[in-house]
Amino acid sequence: MKGVNRSPGLWMGAVLAFIFFLLLSWGLRTGGDWNLLDETVVEITTPFQSFIYWSVGGLKRFWHHYFYLVGAHDENLSLKKENEDLRRELGIHRELISGCERIEELTAFRKALDQPTIPASVTGVDPSGLFKSIIIDKGKNKGVGLDMAVISARGAVGRVVSVSPNYAKVLLIIDQNSSVDCFVQRSRERGMVKGFSEKECRLDYVPAAGDIIVEDMVVTSGLDGIFPKGIPIGRVSAIEESESGLFMNIRIKPEVSFSSIEEVLVVLGGGARSSTPE
Repeated sequence: MKGVNRSPGLWMGAVLAFIFFLLLSWGLRTGGDWNLLDETVVEITTPFQSFIYWSVGGLKRFWHHYFYLVGAHDENLSLKKENEDLRRELGIHRELISGCERIEELTAFRKALDQPTIPASVTGVDPSGLFKSIIIDKGKNKGVGLDMAVISARGAVGRVVSVSPNYAKVLLIIDQNSSVDCFVQRSRERGMVKGFSEKECRLDYVPAAGDIIVEDMVVTSGLDGIFPKGIPIGRVSAIEESESGLFMNIRIKPEVSFSSIEEVLVVLGGGARSSTPE
């Protein structure tokens, strides 16, 4: 019932406001000086007009700003996506360039060898984790056989220890079960390179009186029947006297980065057993 009692008052106020606005509009249209009624109407209605004017203006500005922010947000998302697409394309192009450079380097190295080779890509590592080895995508069907040497443009990688029709496992020279007959390129001192750790090999059987210094390059001798002669193995990184005093304790840093190797060459025709391509 209270709502009904208030209704006549609300309607009366609305009617009076409407009359004031009509009087104001009429006075303004007739021009000339305002009379007392005009002045009264203006004084009463102008504050309400100002309030409505600024309220409507503020609302317009709010909506304009809101839609501007929405547009800016959408544009920002679009630019961000475009930036991500460009970064991805740049990464792909860099990878292609890097791959081409590696292949060119490997091709040049392959031409310098006097033995037939076949290129292969690294597809994985030994899943058992017992040996430091890699899996390559060439096998018996391409003529790959046991004990064939595997090299890269940087140097000796390892030898084939298992082979299937399309894949082969390569034991890396850093594995403790690996050994490569070698000599020091500068002094021609002979020895045997054996695996020691992820980043080092050791050079055994070099006499204590041998001529060898840090940074000497160690290369394959070719006498083991696996690796061609002169393939880089690594540089001498440390020399210590052994407890027996007969041989030196020598550490070698391999030329090949085994953690990032991707392409290799398999030297065909060598090894204990080879396979004829089908």
